[in-house]
Amino acid sequence: MTEQRIDLGLTATTPASGGCGDGCGCGAGGVASTPTTQAATSELRVEGMTCGHCVRAVTEELTALDGVEVVDVELHDGGVSVVRIASTGAASENDLAAAIDEAGYTLAR
Repeated sequence: MTEQRIDLGLTATTPASGGCGDGCGCGAGGVASTPTTQAATSELRVEGMTCGHCVRAVTEELTALDGVEVVDVELHDGGVSVVRIASTGAASENDLAAAIDEAGYTLAR
């Protein structure tokens, strides 16, 4: 069994200085910061995924849902893959399950 992990590189970071991070000094007292929404995380176990195409299909279906910000897939070729989703809470568990089904895969029980 081959394990493949695809990092989508979608995690956002905030510079420690509180500014925009480009060295302009805006964090030193010029620009008010915008509050961020706390993302909820979900972890799904998905059967039937075998390759990068499978990962892309699942990722595309999930990111099409309102509120889904980040999808991370830990592919276990031919086994049960782990799909982690960070969302603002707009997508329900039923929405996530329907997206997995739409991509052609099933949730592991």
